[in-house]
This record gives sequence, structure tokens and C-alpha cells, in this order.
Amino acid sequence: MLSQTLRKVATSALHTAPTALNIIRAQPSQYVIASVVGRKYILTPRDVLTVPHLKDVRVGDILHLRDIHEIGSREYTLRGDPFLPRNHIKVEATVMEHTKGKMEVVFKKKRRKGYQKTIKNKHPYTRLRIGPIQFTNLPLSES
Repeated sequence: MLSQTLRKVATSALHTAPTALNIIRAQPSQYVIASVVGRKYILTPRDVLTVPHLKDVRVGDILHLRDIHEIGSREYTLRGDPFLPRNHIKVEATVMEHTKGKMEVVFKKKRRKGYQKTIKNKHPYTRLRIGPIQFTNLPLSES
């Protein structure tokens, strides 16, 4: 009963997205959950993210993360349905390098036929450095 009352008070106090975003912006550290190459990642500023190879980017290019599902801090969270509006939050990622993973060896063999085959492969990856989380088009808090 008490938790339902507290939840109602919290939701009525944060009934608009700009108000909630101002509260989250005032917190010391924030995180976002964003989709990058079809997968969701929990990201904070200055993180290094390794994703499958991105073909059309070069080292030093800046990518804008558009599909942001959730933003939050230690005490507050704001979830989108399914995404948060793009005009309120801006997160950028810089391409650091294109690299390859470790050597994967697959050995195939047919018994009693003399057939043996070794397949070696290194998967290509792209490393991204996450930039700061920027809040845009928000009125300044009055406190």
C-alpha cells in the first residue's frame, strides 16, 4: 500500500519528459541504453564499445546514436516507448579503430576417409568511443 502511494507521488511529480530530463541532468552521472547495429548496449560517457564491423565509416568519424531506449542515473530513470524523443537527447560516438578478433579455428574431419580440413577466421570489429550525453531543447530548471 505504501509503495503504491509513493509510486503515485513520484509519477505525478514527473509527469512530463522535460521535467524528468532536467532532474536526470542534475545528477552526477548518467547512462543511456541505446541500439547500435541492432543490439542494445548500456553506455556511459567515455566508454569504449566494440561492435561488429561498420563498413561505411572511417577512423575519426562521428556517429550520432538515434535509437535511445532509456536514460537514467543512480536514482532516476526515463524509458521511451520504444524510443525517447530524438530532439531531447544527443549522444555521439567516435570511431577509434577497425580491428579483428582472436583467431578462431574450426577443424572438420570425416572418419576413415582421409578428409581433414582446417578453417581459420578472424571476425572484424569496429571500436567506438562514446561521447558526453547532451540534453538539448530543455528549459532550465527553476530551482
